[in-house]
Amino acid sequence: MAVSERGPRERMVFSAAQLIRRDGVAATGMREVAAHAGAPRGSLQHYFPGGKEQLVNEAVGWAGRYAGNRVARFLAALPEPTPGALFAEMVRQWTDEYEAAGFAGGCPVAAATVDCAQASSSTREAASAAFATWTGPVGEALTDMGVPEERAGALATLMISALEGAILIARAERDVRALTAVARELGPLLDATTHATTRATTSSHVE
Repeated sequence: MAVSERGPRERMVFSAAQLIRRDGVAATGMREVAAHAGAPRGSLQHYFPGGKEQLVNEAVGWAGRYAGNRVARFLAALPEPTPGALFAEMVRQWTDEYEAAGFAGGCPVAAATVDCAQASSSTREAASAAFATWTGPVGEALTDMGVPEERAGALATLMISALEGAILIARAERDVRALTAVARELGPLLDATTHATTRATTSSHVE
């Protein structure tokens, strides 16, 4: 959905997410959000009676849903889905952005966690839920590829943790080196989890 096709409330949540991922929570004010969304300032109070904290929490929730929904799109783009290929697509989203537009933006969920985890329990909970919303589809995708169900959740957490860390390093270095490194090094390890399952299944059939 294009920005212009969103309703005013959706535009403000989207704008808050974009500003948070660029500037962090503390530097993102209600006035800046309204201007970015092209909305009257008075509408913020109407749609977000809980003020900035409510808006931030909803922006974080939007970001988690966006990341989770992207998993299916990544899989659809792969001729042969594998854990390593999925992770490479997750990474490529960021390398493409950084190479095309620079390193201004990061993950809004991570930014909100850093800025608000201690100051606001509701934002911490929103960030935790957002990560779960993202981790769930990754874990399900891994299971569908043959990763043992008891490992899929942990591996999904590993993938997202590695990606978030590489994003942070990439922004600090103004270089995609860390992103390409985690994709290159982690990919074969992820793919090996399905190979191990295949070997174990074949062995049990032989016996």
